[in-house]
Amino acid sequence: MSAPTMGDLSATVTALASLMARFPDLPGVAVRITTVYPDQLELAVHDDLAAFEAWREALNIAPEDIVHRVQSEGTTRVLDAHTVLMGARLRLISYASISALAPSAGVGP
Repeated sequence: MSAPTMGDLSATVTALASLMARFPDLPGVAVRITTVYPDQLELAVHDDLAAFEAWREALNIAPEDIVHRVQSEGTTRVLDAHTVLMGARLRLISYASISALAPSAGVGP
């Protein structure tokens, strides 16, 4: 198997450019394109569930298609969704601190 080339990233970069043109007002996200998964574009949201939801809606990902899990010994909520856009696999992922999202424990002042 030969080493990936910049051409191998073409569909992914094209999908990213399309998203930027179609949704310029959506919240900024961390973007990851890698030769390890040359056909995958990853959009990562950190500590902003509203931003994840805005992107989920824009990408027409159904709520029931979101996988929820917890990591980092129960301190981080992860929402993970996948779709295909212009020949690229797109992964939308959110990491949020559970302590920042959890309601008060009911402990008095």
